[in-house]
Amino acid sequence: MTAVVTEEREIRLSFSRADEVHDGLDRAVDSLIEAAAQDASCGILVTRHEPGTYTVALDESVPFGQTREAIAA
Repeated sequence: MTAVVTEEREIRLSFSRADEVHDGLDRAVDSLIEAAAQDASCGILVTRHEPGTYTVALDESVPFGQTREAIAA
C-alpha cells in the first residue's frame, strides 16, 4: 500500500493487493476523523478512482459525522 497525504484534508491511497484495501481505507478514515471533528462542518468521502486507487477526504457535501463512498466516473 502507498499512502500520500496531499493536504490535511485528503489522503490518496494505492493498493497492489486486494487484501490490503479494507484495512488501509479504515486507517485512512480513522486518521481523518479527528480533523473532521475539529472542522465540524463536513464528513468523510471515500472515492474509488480505479481498481486499487482511492482518495479519502473531508468533503462538505457529506454531513458531519458521516462517511460516504463514491465511485469516480
